[in-house]
Amino acid sequence: MKEDQKYITCDDALRLNRSQVRENYKEYVNSNFVSMLSMLQFDKLFVKAKGVSVWDSDGNEYLDFLGGYGALNLGHNPDEIYEAIEKVKDFPNILQAAVNDFPGALAYNLAMVTPGDLKKSFFCNSGAEAVEGALKLAKIASGKHKIVYCKNSFHGKSAGALSVTGREKYQKYFMPLLPDTVQVEYGDANALEDALKDKDVAAFIVEPIQGEGGVIVPPDGYLREVRELTEKYDAYLIFDEVQTGFGRTGKMFACEHEEVVPDIMCLAKSLGGGVMPIGAYIAKDEIWKKGYGTTDRCLLHTSTFGGNTLACAAGITAIKLILDKNLPDAAREKGEYFLKRLKELKDKHKLIKDVRGKGLMIGVEFNQPEGGLLDKLSGGAVSKLSNEYLGSLVAGELQNKHRIITAYTLNNPNVIRFEPPLIVTKEQIDRVVDALDEIMTRSGSLLGMTLSSAKTVLGSFFNR
Repeated sequence: MKEDQKYITCDDALRLNRSQVRENYKEYVNSNFVSMLSMLQFDKLFVKAKGVSVWDSDGNEYLDFLGGYGALNLGHNPDEIYEAIEKVKDFPNILQAAVNDFPGALAYNLAMVTPGDLKKSFFCNSGAEAVEGALKLAKIASGKHKIVYCKNSFHGKSAGALSVTGREKYQKYFMPLLPDTVQVEYGDANALEDALKDKDVAAFIVEPIQGEGGVIVPPDGYLREVRELTEKYDAYLIFDEVQTGFGRTGKMFACEHEEVVPDIMCLAKSLGGGVMPIGAYIAKDEIWKKGYGTTDRCLLHTSTFGGNTLACAAGITAIKLILDKNLPDAAREKGEYFLKRLKELKDKHKLIKDVRGKGLMIGVEFNQPEGGLLDKLSGGAVSKLSNEYLGSLVAGELQNKHRIITAYTLNNPNVIRFEPPLIVTKEQIDRVVDALDEIMTRSGSLLGMTLSSAKTVLGSFFNR
């Protein structure tokens, strides 16, 4: 222990004020992230959360329409998840030299709710880890190494997952990544066939709806074509349902919209009920056996915390709640209502370029206006804002003026995403649409929005 310093206890942490929280994060976690949040006044101290709402340290209530990027399908802090965790608190949580009750039970339930003949589950801690495991399984089972993935995809930031994440911004600093990866256009079956035709591909990994790519819904029939092509050219099909799974798009899993069954499916986010970190992949039995179905291979891929009792208890309960509450149908119904209202805004406001999505996974894309005189005066700052920060400006207006939390998509900063808990009400949806209408009416353009909510951003450019 360093002299004249003391540990921060849990009780101490509960008493930290906003400034202290920000300073600790800045000094010991990520200073530039704090600066970025501060720039748009996103660095509020939130101290309570329940359902669709969170509260800051001043007692203000906010609607969370970001929903943990799809991790909060059940909302914040569901009582039933904590009750399940309480029931197992005296069980061994991590006991490697034994067969635990709860991973087997959760795996059984996943086999029951996932489409087709998916059966064998591997448990880990996150979506990126699920992708890593899925890629390894495809390679060992097929005996091949090439992986095909899509432009603008997002599968995670660990080395293997990053190798099949389709944005150069995240890859370039970490080259070389995994070899033998091939990028194709999303939604283009002909491009996929060209990549597969030599029959040297282990797997094609794809999101049924691209989340970080800007909530991109593929053309009707694309997933069926993908299934046919991977079968024709002897490649495994991996669906990344980390963000789209567990009811988000109006089906339990997004691939069910086209009644397509993958060979391997990656899961995470809402599997933990919004409380516990847990990820998984589930694969067809014969594929898992080809890869790990011998004594000398069965432990080639493991995870220390994967399948721990607390996380699996949360997962078992989360699946039951999603089914009991019929949340996929709720997402479909409320998503149709939300999309209808947002498309009415698009017809009203020129700044809105597109509205798209399925269920309660919705993106609003904004047009790119010219900066004009202010752009010249700022040395191009307005154009830079338009390209990199427009989604942030809208999200900033929603949060700071209307107390609604959302964010832009990582691969397309001009798109803000709406992924509220599936328990959201139509009244809460109306509040968001009305707020967005007010912002578009008042601002009218990028310039108006810039002057209204991001003077500090422009200031940072002027002062360089």
